[in-house]
Parts: sequence; C-alpha cells; structure tokens
Amino acid sequence: MTTLPVRPPYTDAELAALYPSYLELQQVQILLRHGERTPISSRFKTTGLATYWPYCEAANRFKDVVLTADRKWDTLHWRRQMETVDANNGPIPGRSSKGSVDNICEPGELTDLGRQTTLALGQRIRRLYVDQLHFLPSHLTPETQGAVYLRSTPIQRALESTQQAFTGLYPSVTRSAYLPPQPIVKRAMWEETLFPNEGGCPRFAELARSFADRTAQLYNDSPEMRLLNQRIGKYMPKESPVVKVDSHPRLSGIMDSINATRAHGDANDTRLPSEFYEKEVVAGVDRICTEEWFVGYQESNEYRKLGIGGLVGDLTQRMVERVQQGERKADQSDEAFALSLSGCHDTTIAATLTALGGFDVRRDHWPNFTSNIAFELFRRKTGPNTPSTAPIASSNPPWWSSLFPSLTALVASSPANSASSPRTPLAELSPTDRSKLNDYYVRLRYNDTPVSLPYCAQPGKHLDGDETFCTLAAFKEAADSFTPKNWRQECRVGLGEPAVKSRVERPLGVVA
Repeated sequence: MTTLPVRPPYTDAELAALYPSYLELQQVQILLRHGERTPISSRFKTTGLATYWPYCEAANRFKDVVLTADRKWDTLHWRRQMETVDANNGPIPGRSSKGSVDNICEPGELTDLGRQTTLALGQRIRRLYVDQLHFLPSHLTPETQGAVYLRSTPIQRALESTQQAFTGLYPSVTRSAYLPPQPIVKRAMWEETLFPNEGGCPRFAELARSFADRTAQLYNDSPEMRLLNQRIGKYMPKESPVVKVDSHPRLSGIMDSINATRAHGDANDTRLPSEFYEKEVVAGVDRICTEEWFVGYQESNEYRKLGIGGLVGDLTQRMVERVQQGERKADQSDEAFALSLSGCHDTTIAATLTALGGFDVRRDHWPNFTSNIAFELFRRKTGPNTPSTAPIASSNPPWWSSLFPSLTALVASSPANSASSPRTPLAELSPTDRSKLNDYYVRLRYNDTPVSLPYCAQPGKHLDGDETFCTLAAFKEAADSFTPKNWRQECRVGLGEPAVKSRVERPLGVVA
C-alpha cells in the first residue's frame, strides 16, 4: 500500500512460458496508477508532520504556451511558489520545515520520487514489449506514432505519470525529430469513467456512501478499531479524538498520510510517529479501508456498472475493434493502436480487478503507487500442435454466478443483432460476428503477475491448460454483464432507493 516492489525483468524461460510461441500478441492496454505523491490533505500537524513538502523540483521548471502580441506562440518558463496565511489571516510564503520556498509541492502532487518510479515503469514496459518481445517499434516516427495511444484522467498527477511512463517507453532519442506532438486523450471531469466518478454519477455516489456507512457500522466498535485507537488514537485531533471509519480525518485519510509518508523515506519532517507504521496498524487500516472502498464491486452489479463498467466496456470495445481491424503489425500506422497507457488511480486499479473477480477484499491489499494492469490480447496461430480452448463440460451453476448475475439470462434471451458495433453485447451478436472472436484470448497481468478470472476458469472459456488466457468471447461476456448502455443516463436512475443490504458478520463471507 505504498511504493511498488519491482521484480527483475523476465528471464528467457519465464518469457517463453508467459508468451507461448503459438499465441501472437495483438494489443496491450495498460492501466497505471500514478506515482508517489504528497498527501491529499494536511493532517497530524501536531505530530510535527510538515504541511509543505520540498519534493517537487518540477515546481522550478514549469513551461506553458503563451500567445505573444504579434499573435505567435511562445513558451513561458516560470517557477511556482506557495502561499499560505498566518494567525492573523495575512499572506505569508509556504515554506518547508527547513524554511525553503523552493520545490514545494501542492497537496496530492506527484513528487520527484513519483516521477522516477513512473519513468522506471515506462522503461520496464519498453524492455518487455520492445526489447524482449519485439512487439512495438524501437523508434517512433510519423509513420509509427499511431502504435501508441495515451490517455489520462483530468487529475494532474495522473497526466504527469502518463507523460513520465511514455518518456520511459520512448525516450527522446527514440522519437523522430519530425514527430508531431504525441496526443494525450482526456475527458471532462463530469463524464470521466477512467476512475469511479462519484462527482459525475449521483447514483454511484449514493451507493458509495451506503457501503461506507455500512463499513462504519461494522468496524467502528470492532476489536480491529480498538487496536488502532490504542496505538494511534492519541494523535487524533481534539474535535474528533477517536479513530473511526468516518472520523475526521476518516480512516482512509489516515491511510493516505501513512502511505505518502512511508513512500518518501525517513526524513523526520515528513514522517509520522512510529506507531503509525507498526505492522498491526498498517494491516488493520489497509483491511478496513479496502473493504470500505471495494466490497461494493463484489456484492452489487449496480455498483460495478456505475463505478467501473464504462471503463471495462471501453477496454473490451478496443479489443473488438482490434479484431475487426484484421491482421496488422505493431509498426503499422492505422486506427488500431498496439499499446495504450492510461494514467489513473488506486480506485481504478482495485475496482477493475474486483469487478472482474480478480481482487478479493478478504485477501488483497490496497494498490501501491504505480500499480498497473496490462490487458493483453492474443491471437492463436493455426497448426497441428496448437492448444485449443478447454472443452465445455456441463455442470451446476458455479460460485461466480452471483458475481455475474445476468449472464445466463442474457445469453439465453437476447436475439442476434445483424447491425452490430464493437460495443454490442456478445449475446446480441450474429453467429458470423461472434465467430470472428474465435481464436482470440485475453490475459490480465497485475503488477507483472498473471491473473486468473473466475468466470474464465470454466470449461470452454479459456485456453486449454492455462486459465489465465481467457477467450475473448468469455471476457466480453463477463464485461457485458456490467457495461452500462448509457452511463450518464443510468447514473440518474434509482436515486434515493436503498443501496445495500445490511451485513453484520465479520470477516467477509461468501460473495453475494
């Protein structure tokens, strides 16, 4: 739940096992959490934790486009300094604990360390997909620029992390002098689906509050919370002296301060007292906050649909578009990119995995800085020794049927649609369009580890001998079950209706 431990590059043996010769890589879509940042809010100042952190050298090096008097474009180089107010409400410079006004970060800003780790992530992506697999071109030219698609949320630390990862993937020496500026795609905040958007989706905001309230009811008087109060309660502000899920600061805010300070080393002015880093405290905070924020994706299809369904629908649509594009090489210039980088957030990473069944709040931990998911699309080569899809066997409804409650009925009742689009649900595709997905497989790698998705583990839905290679049809079928038809409209349906069932047992039981 802080800096991501980095594994060494894959060995030749690991690479051969992960990328079998009978599967041809077609497309990669990477969701990457931003790098290390400062806390979102200033907390625990009475412990000596500094409000202003001097970890943002970029503040001295900003450049912006400006229009000159002769209507030409120029670049303005400028340096940012922070300002605050004193006890009399008068303006004073924002300074670090050592009195410096330089390199001062804003709340929630990507730090120098965060820039380093996202740059390193881009370098690891280059080593794998350029140097080892030879999937991407080694250099970007005007002809090959379309091989890479960049996307970011409107939040600055996500944008800057995308820029840093792209720089690691294609450093300046690998980009042609004639290369036009690389596009980075963004959306307006109110229609952004690259993270669970409470501000843009009123019904999802209701659901999120309901699950948060339920978590507070479950844990505020629990043994876990009593332990936290014994260890760190003495540092809470006098106006909210007890640690709770919904205290001030909230438990998730406490976690934010713990994670940011842990990531940035042992400097005394950006560290909390030692009790905050005790193993039992870190584990307890992580466990409760993970349930508060992500259990809804396990229990509620409405939560999945409104929280992350738009993004999963986008990812799936681009896979289908790639299939429809037909055979291509990674260095061809066309509308179907080879690799995308999307700068996003911890809530994006965990929500996406949980909605697909690849993250369990009982077992898994809050995503680290620079955590990432690679969605890899493969095409099976034809040949006598090529493994096929695992055979279908009849069985009773499996445990995951409640995670995807509408699939059986959807497949059975939906008519085939002759006028399909890449977003058309699998159940509505004509037999001809559905057959085009044959021989394509999807695999997720979360922080370099392949993920087995429960829906894809069933016979007939994965590559024979390896459940992590989900058939594209099965992956699309699972994604369709919580992809909204019209996210903006559905975000305004059901407002005021009960959101969740109460739950009093602990620990978390079987997914409902």
